[in-house]
Amino acid sequence: MRLTNVKAVCLAVIFGCSMVLPASAQGQLTPVISVNDRVITQYELTQRRLLLDAFNTPGDLTQQARETLIEDRLKQQELSRFGVSLPPETLDEELEAFASRANLTLDQFLNVLGQRGIDPATLRDYVATGVLWRNFVRSRFNREVTVTEADIDRAIARQGAAPTQIELLLSEIIIPITPQNETRAREVAGRIAQIRSFDEFSRAASQASALPSRENGGRIDWVPASNYPPQIATTLLDLSVGEVTEPIELPNAIALFQKRGQREARRPVTPPASIDYAAYYIPGGQSAAAQQIAANVAAQVDVCDDLYGIAKDQPREVLDRETRAPSEIPGDIALELAQLDPGEISTNLTANNGQTLVFLMLCARNQIAGATTDREAIGNQIRGQRLTALADALIADLRAAADIR
Repeated sequence: MRLTNVKAVCLAVIFGCSMVLPASAQGQLTPVISVNDRVITQYELTQRRLLLDAFNTPGDLTQQARETLIEDRLKQQELSRFGVSLPPETLDEELEAFASRANLTLDQFLNVLGQRGIDPATLRDYVATGVLWRNFVRSRFNREVTVTEADIDRAIARQGAAPTQIELLLSEIIIPITPQNETRAREVAGRIAQIRSFDEFSRAASQASALPSRENGGRIDWVPASNYPPQIATTLLDLSVGEVTEPIELPNAIALFQKRGQREARRPVTPPASIDYAAYYIPGGQSAAAQQIAANVAAQVDVCDDLYGIAKDQPREVLDRETRAPSEIPGDIALELAQLDPGEISTNLTANNGQTLVFLMLCARNQIAGATTDREAIGNQIRGQRLTALADALIADLRAAADIR
């Protein structure tokens, strides 16, 4: 059975209804899988595969379509057993939010899917089941999950005497925005945000990114997560491998990142309390002449203080020296600084509508003396892990007890 009418008020009704299929799909009504006497048709299987393909899901899409539809049937039956309902306005909001991740309205998003032969009901089924199951797991198991101070102590102890830090392996795309290209740039960014293939993201970086990393398909080396502004770091840590961020708004640009890996590094580190950096402004933007001046400056400086000598006898505004909390640093500058070690420079940015080259230098990351571990964050992480484990165990039990043919 399929979800059919998003205006239905109860999943028990939704799951019991039959979807009205377009005429072109009538030949695909043949059941191909039965889950506790509830069938999955060839049409549904084809639609799910098309949806996964539209999301650029890697792997064997036919097998994944089968497995995810079987799991959805099991989830739907369990939700129906508990009488869980989905208010129509909630589903509408979730669908709008889903579409907004691609910088599109829901109508625009459904139109894009329609061009790929995907029925709007397919997306509604997919989103509705996911939302309901997530909320159901939280409400059903939340009271069963207790995180004690001892649990947190043990988690901290497992980190060892010297805490580790999380490092991220990313690929990046920065798309400049001008009044002339804004609409097109946002459309491109929305499509890139749906990519799940490393090769496809690499090709997109080569074509759309304004950074030198485009020559390497957007790939950058391991970077500590704490180097990024807190709001961006949280987004990056939440990504699965292969997943791409939603478009991140920067001054005059849009940034997108794809996670290629995550690891724990053994060197001790605490998030910086503030970052000391300098920006020396060179006329000419990204011109060869400006880049040559930047190269000459780089050859003469080892630390940020050396820039004062370079800027001597020049107008005061050619050099900025700032010490700010990570959350207060402009997004484009923060992303560049994240990839630098103290004393390193970047010449990827421009100012004044591209007319000025920004010679950016990281001076220092200032740590908090005697910084303490964020026990609340560790507790939330433990709770999330336990809820996920309970949900996985429930699905395994439902599958083991089910009659699947």
